[in-house]
Amino acid sequence: MFERVLIANRGEIACRVIRTCRRLGIHTIAVYSEADRDAQHVRQADEAWPIGGSEPADSYLVGTRIIEAAKKSGAQAIHPGYGFLSENTGFSRACIEAGIIFIGPDPESIEAMGSKAAAKHLMAKHAVLLVPGYDGDNQDSAFLARQAHAIGYPLLIKPSAGGGGKGMQIVRSDAEFPAALETAQRVAKAAFGDASMLLERYIEHPRHIEFQIFGDRHGHVIHIGERECSSQRRYQKVLEETPSPFLDDARRAAMGAAAVAAARAVKYVGAGTVEFVVGPAGDFHFMEMNTRLQVEHPVTEMTHGIDLVEWQLRVANGEPLPLTQEQVVSRGHAIEVRLYAEDPDHGFLPGSGKLTHLQLPPASARLRLDGGVIEGDTVTIFYDPMIAKMIVWDTDRPAALQRMREALAQTEIAGPKSNVAFLERLVRHPAIIEHRIDTGYIDRHLDQFIAGGSEAGARTVLAAATAALLHDERHTAGTAADPYSPWKTTDAWRIGHPGKRVIALARGDHRHEIEAWGHAGHYRLRYEDAACSVDGARWDGRVLDARFDGQAMRIHARADATRVLVHAPDGIRWSFQRAPAFAWAASDAAGGNEIAAPMPGRIVLVKAKPGDTVQAGQELLVMEAMKMELSLKAPRAGVIASLSAAPGDFVEADAVLVRFAA
Repeated sequence: MFERVLIANRGEIACRVIRTCRRLGIHTIAVYSEADRDAQHVRQADEAWPIGGSEPADSYLVGTRIIEAAKKSGAQAIHPGYGFLSENTGFSRACIEAGIIFIGPDPESIEAMGSKAAAKHLMAKHAVLLVPGYDGDNQDSAFLARQAHAIGYPLLIKPSAGGGGKGMQIVRSDAEFPAALETAQRVAKAAFGDASMLLERYIEHPRHIEFQIFGDRHGHVIHIGERECSSQRRYQKVLEETPSPFLDDARRAAMGAAAVAAARAVKYVGAGTVEFVVGPAGDFHFMEMNTRLQVEHPVTEMTHGIDLVEWQLRVANGEPLPLTQEQVVSRGHAIEVRLYAEDPDHGFLPGSGKLTHLQLPPASARLRLDGGVIEGDTVTIFYDPMIAKMIVWDTDRPAALQRMREALAQTEIAGPKSNVAFLERLVRHPAIIEHRIDTGYIDRHLDQFIAGGSEAGARTVLAAATAALLHDERHTAGTAADPYSPWKTTDAWRIGHPGKRVIALARGDHRHEIEAWGHAGHYRLRYEDAACSVDGARWDGRVLDARFDGQAMRIHARADATRVLVHAPDGIRWSFQRAPAFAWAASDAAGGNEIAAPMPGRIVLVKAKPGDTVQAGQELLVMEAMKMELSLKAPRAGVIASLSAAPGDFVEADAVLVRFAA
C-alpha cells in the first residue's frame, strides 16, 4: 500500500479521504489556496502545501503546482476527489509522466467519457440504449435549429463537455430554441471552455438513477447497486438514496448489466458512475458516465458495508477488487442530503460568511456526517457552499426517512442562511414519502418546499414566545450582589398588579408581538387578540414541553438573546429574530430605485444602458457567482439613470449596479 498520498482537493471530500488514509496508516498531504489556509482539510492532514490564490483557477485547477507539491512532499500517489481536476485528462497524464500514480481511471477512459457526444457514440457501438438526439460536430446555430425541429419537442440542450447540469436548457418550441441555445453556449464556454452542444429528446417526468461501477487492472468490472437521484432542483441533486424504490429486481439487473457493459467499453479502472434517465414506464437510456467518485457515494457505502475510497487506493496499488459481483449484497436503506449555505426563499442564492453556530446531531452507526467546516469557520465565496452531508441508514425506507427527520430537527446553523428548513419540508413531503418524485417535480412545485411568504401559525408563535420567556428567565439575571435580593429575579412581578412583558419576534418584514404575564413556566399569553394559558412549561435548551390551553405538546425549540427557532406541530421549522419590545422600524429598500449585487461575483452580461426605458421584471444584467448565473431584473418600470457595471467586472456584495430615474 502507498505510504504517502496527496489529496488534490479541498473541503468535505479532502477530509473524507484523509479519514480513510489515516485508518490505513497512510501519510496524508493536503494542498490549499490562500482562502483555505486555515481550512479543516489543512488542519487534519499530516502536512499541507500552498498552491496559489483563492480563485480555483489560481490554485486547485493548476495541475503543475499540485504535481510540484507532490514531488516536493514525496507523494507516491494523488487522489483527486471529485470536481476540480478529477476528470481532467491532461492532469491524469501529467501525473503518470511525473511518475506519480493517479488514483482514478486511465486518461483514455476519462477522455472517452469526457465528451458526452463521444460517449454516446461509444455506447451505441456496445448496444447501450440511448435517448434519440443529435451529437455531431456541426455546431452551426441554424443547423442545430433544424436538427431540433427534426428530433421534436420537448428537447434538451446539453453542453457536450459539461456536467452537474450547467448550461442545460429545456426547449418546447422552435421559437424558444435560439435564445436557449445562446444561453447554453455562453454558460458552457465560461464553465468548460467549450461551447459545443448536443441535443436530445427530453423525457417528461423522468427519474435519474445511477449505478456505482468499479473496475481493476485484472479485468474485473462490477456494479455496486444503484442510487436514486431524482430529487433535484435545476438539475442539482438534493436527496439521494439506495436502493431505488422504483426498481424491481428484473429492471435492476438489466440496468446493472448495461452499466457494467459501459464500463467495459472503456476498459474502466477504479470508481465510476453510469447514469441513466428512466421514463415513467421503466424504459431506461444511457445519460453519461462520471469517471470519478460521486458526492453521494456514502449511501452506497452504508448499505453495502464497504469503503469506496479504500477500494480506490487498493485498486490504484494494483490489487484486485475485494468482492465479485455475486458477493455484493445490499442491506437496509440509506438516504443522503446536503446542508448548504444558501437561501431557498430567494432563489437558493448561495451564501457566505462565518458559521457563528453549527450544531449537528451526534454521529453513530446509523447517522454519518461528512463535512469540511466546523463552527467558527467561514464559508467563502470562492467554492461550493456545502457545509456538510448528512447520511442516515435504517432497516427500510420509512425508518430511514424518519431518522433523517430527527437528524435535521437537531441541526442548527447560524451565520449564513442555510437550506435546513427546505430539507425538512422535503423529507416530509408526500411525493418523497410515496416515492412518486421525478427530476422536475421540485421545480414544478417549489412553493410546497419553501416557506416563502407564508407565516407561522398562532400555536407556533406562542411556543416560540414561551421558549424566549424561559430563556430570558434563565439567562437574564438582575445586577444585585445579594443572591436573595428581590431585584435578582426577572419574573416581571410588579407591586399592585400583574407584571406584563412583551416578546417581539420578527420574521422577514412581519412582526409578532406577544404580551405575557406570569413566570417559571406558567404564563398567560395574548397574541392577535386571542389569549392562551401556558402551564408546566419546561425547556432544556433543545426541547420545549408545555400545556397550551390544557393540550400537552413537545416541540423542538432553541432560543437565545437574538433569535428563536421552533418546529411547528407538523415538524416544519420556523426561525424568528428577537426584536425590540417597544420599537419597530420597517426598512425601505431605496423605493425600488436601485439594483444591488446580491453577493460578490462577476458580471457576465449587460442587457441595458443609461436612458433605456424598461419594464418591471425585465432582465438587465447577468452575473456569475459561486458556480451559478444570477439574473438581475428591473424592480419596476422606469428609465435607467446610470449603470455602473460592464461585462467581466468583479463586483462586491451590495454594490449598486443600476440606478433608476426618480
